[in-house]
Amino acid sequence: MHMGMGGWHRSLRHGFADDLDVKPTVTKEMLLRILGYFKPHWKLMVLVFICVGASSLLGLIPPLLTRAIIDDALMNKNFRLLTLYTLGSIGVSFLISLIGVAESYLNTLVSKRIILDIRNAMYGVLQRMPLKFFSNTRTGDIISRINNDVSGVESVFQRTIVTTVQNVLVIGFTVAAIFAMDWRLSILGLCMIPTFIVPTRRVGKARWDIAKITHEKLAELNQIIQETLGVAGAVLVKIFTREDDQREKFINASKEVVQLQIKEALVGRWFFMFVRTFSAIGPALIYFYGGYLVIRGELTVGTIVAFINLLNRLFGPVTSLFNIHVEVTRSLALFERVFEYLDLQPEVLEAPDAVSIGELKGEIEFERVNFSYKPGQPVLKDVSFTVEPGQMVALVGPSGAGKTTITYLVPRLYDPDSGVVKIDGIDVKKISLKSLRQQIGIVTQDTFLFNTTIRENILFGRKDATEEEMIEACKAAQIHDFIMSLENGYDTLVGERGIKLSGGEKQRIAIARAILRDPRIIILDEATSSLDSHSEALIKAAIAPLLANRTSLVIAHRLSTVLAADKILVVEDGRIVESGTHHELLAKGGLYRRLYDEQFRPEIQNRRLQSINSENLDMPETRVRHIEPGINEPFPARLIQQIHWNANSEG
Repeated sequence: MHMGMGGWHRSLRHGFADDLDVKPTVTKEMLLRILGYFKPHWKLMVLVFICVGASSLLGLIPPLLTRAIIDDALMNKNFRLLTLYTLGSIGVSFLISLIGVAESYLNTLVSKRIILDIRNAMYGVLQRMPLKFFSNTRTGDIISRINNDVSGVESVFQRTIVTTVQNVLVIGFTVAAIFAMDWRLSILGLCMIPTFIVPTRRVGKARWDIAKITHEKLAELNQIIQETLGVAGAVLVKIFTREDDQREKFINASKEVVQLQIKEALVGRWFFMFVRTFSAIGPALIYFYGGYLVIRGELTVGTIVAFINLLNRLFGPVTSLFNIHVEVTRSLALFERVFEYLDLQPEVLEAPDAVSIGELKGEIEFERVNFSYKPGQPVLKDVSFTVEPGQMVALVGPSGAGKTTITYLVPRLYDPDSGVVKIDGIDVKKISLKSLRQQIGIVTQDTFLFNTTIRENILFGRKDATEEEMIEACKAAQIHDFIMSLENGYDTLVGERGIKLSGGEKQRIAIARAILRDPRIIILDEATSSLDSHSEALIKAAIAPLLANRTSLVIAHRLSTVLAADKILVVEDGRIVESGTHHELLAKGGLYRRLYDEQFRPEIQNRRLQSINSENLDMPETRVRHIEPGINEPFPARLIQQIHWNANSEG
């Protein structure tokens, strides 16, 4: 048997993990932390253990009644005793079952509450994490930890700890009972127990490693599901006809998970076969030696039968006890992952002495701010500027220059590596996060809507708003009439990420949500660049009341926004390289002038052309006809000159 076990372990090492000699990180602190979750529910746990103790003690009675039936009732042919002992055995069994139901209910109640506490705590920790965490962490991994891993540790709370206590009590009571019957048979029966201990430790190590790998693969599988079966991912897969590739990717990932789960399930099978074999050999030896003692008149038949029943009651808990060791070892891999998230420390922390501010004036000041997402790779470099209360400041610059990052520092979605961001002269780090963010509204170009009703999406801006306030906000955002044209009005479901609405409709709902919040500072990633002219006009009309009498930082994509700005900040490579009004910056002839020529001048020319074409629609000699591809038809000279004159005068 020793050679067989050694060969099995060599196979296990080769097939299941690169290194199974790594001892699981089971520490006293971890065990105390796990047990600490029972503290709020200690009264219920006391009742559970009372039930466990009672059922363990009562479990001794049926075998003892069996001995009495054989030795007293049957041997003496006493029908009254036979009836009494039989009814007593049935009654005790029923009472044990009844106690088991109560124990199961209480145990389930405690475990579910603990899992609820852990899952709520993890969600709370994740909510406090900065955007950097979500940028660097796969959504599938987050979902896997908060669902699969937390659910996985439930078995420890629901079964493992209580079962361990129950098994210890059963073993203790049973050993005392069998020694009271006959010490010789007891020693013979107990001699086989130590043979279970050594292989159990090795099985535990193997399961530890495989469990960790399995849950990493489950996280990958969750990520594939989340990305390809969400609305955006599903559309992309269909457009590029990558269904077969993604299905194959999913199948391969699923196969890996199944293979690991099979390996994990098979770890220790030889060991448990070994246990079952000995649990069968044990009674045979007892019958042989006990029968010898009966023949010699030193023991009764009823004692042997009762002893065998008690021995079977002993081997079950012993097997289960060592199986619990294996299961706990596996579960510790999950606890390690759960605690890793519960111990996350958010980078954006609220100061202990943070103050809650009233209504802001709206002054924003950056003082020599530096910021990087990764060490050694600065995104913002020595950024300094001031936005006066009520001013509209436009941020322009090449893609990736750092414009969005600047706006994210104002509500403390990130904290700068160095330098200070101030609002009304107060360092934002000294303001409570809630009171700071309550006064800041953000409308992004990539609008996010929850998969619920239009009403709930708008009221997300301010849940205590009245119906009239919500409607007024929607009217200001130019979206009320559209909403009322829908069959269910404000109770219309928008679908995942607002898939049932157009881009312009989603934007106007987002603007209504921001107007309802009534913030003092608005951050706007202008969202009209990819919309049709009608939607663009509606959104511009919606933005007007949003920006009125508020301090605003606007990432500008349109010339109209730039021209409306009180000040323009030109961002390049994480620095503010130019600052001023539109005409001042044009006169400097720097980066803004180049951006204007590349981005804004074509917009002017197109709009002038559309305007002139509309004005001269009834003038055949100057009308600009649609030019079909391949037809060389020059523009009338007067129109070209007028376009150039208008463009230059705009500059």
